[in-house]
Amino acid sequence: MGETDAGEGERAAHVPVMLERIAEVLRPALEVPGAVVVDGTLGLGGHAEALLRAHPALRLVGIDRDTTALDRSRARLAPYADRVHFAHAEYDAVPGVLDGLDIPEVQGVLLDLGVSSPQLDEAGRGFAYSYDAPLDMRMDRTQALTAAEVVNAYPAADLARILRDYGEERFAGRIAQAIVRERARTAIDSTRRLAELVREAIPAATRRTGGNPAKRTFQALRIEVNGELSILERALPAAIDRLAVGGRIAVLSYHSLEDRMAKRALTALATDTTPPDLPVPLPDRQPELRLLTRGGEVPGDQESERNPRAASARLRAAERTRRR
Repeated sequence: MGETDAGEGERAAHVPVMLERIAEVLRPALEVPGAVVVDGTLGLGGHAEALLRAHPALRLVGIDRDTTALDRSRARLAPYADRVHFAHAEYDAVPGVLDGLDIPEVQGVLLDLGVSSPQLDEAGRGFAYSYDAPLDMRMDRTQALTAAEVVNAYPAADLARILRDYGEERFAGRIAQAIVRERARTAIDSTRRLAELVREAIPAATRRTGGNPAKRTFQALRIEVNGELSILERALPAAIDRLAVGGRIAVLSYHSLEDRMAKRALTALATDTTPPDLPVPLPDRQPELRLLTRGGEVPGDQESERNPRAASARLRAAERTRRR
């Protein structure tokens, strides 16, 4: 995930976001003999390729829910095929995937969240408001739920909640009511029509600033269709639990909801929970993680200028210091 278009041409290069920093954060853990790293959101395999190239003995477990992404990453990582295991799954399935490979613990975990450039750039996937396409937005095209079903079948109150909670949309109620009125007349089945509806529902003064007014609605629908936040909520503790002592996790997020969840999960385990009235720290209440980043690290100005989709990225990382 999170691989961004670096330029124009017949096929623009896809550049992994914050590649050098992620490689630096994970490096000490991946230099351990017999190290295994899980890339829970393999995408096009850009981060994975760099890690495999940098660590000649490293084994990698690559997980993705998008079968197209898996096919592309298999081709990209073909030179390292004897060190890579691929799995078609959501990234909260890390424990089951590792159990199936008889791998009890790993030295590294990378979760690069959000939607990848191929998903955005392929018009037929229905992720982007810049193309006219069927309302789909499924990362895993084997699942049943699509954006069209959400838009055309969810009650107005649920639509408003999704837009407000997942898209942080101020005009969630107005947009939801506009959708309900329109679908009573005819089904809303294209990205262009939905984008037009959103634009018409938002006050003119607001439309003049802040980019495309449909951005937040499309983000919210994508999160709902793919269950992104509920999966992340399950995936973070599951992935951390499989880290060996000295193992490291890196989480790259692209909007505030994801970043807050990553912050909470990592900070909670990096805190001494000894009751404050006790004179000495309790061994079983000592932190399980050590934070490796100061807050959410952001890409440098040059990377953000070169890859606009990287601009919103936030990186958080931690190292396991002990087991319960």
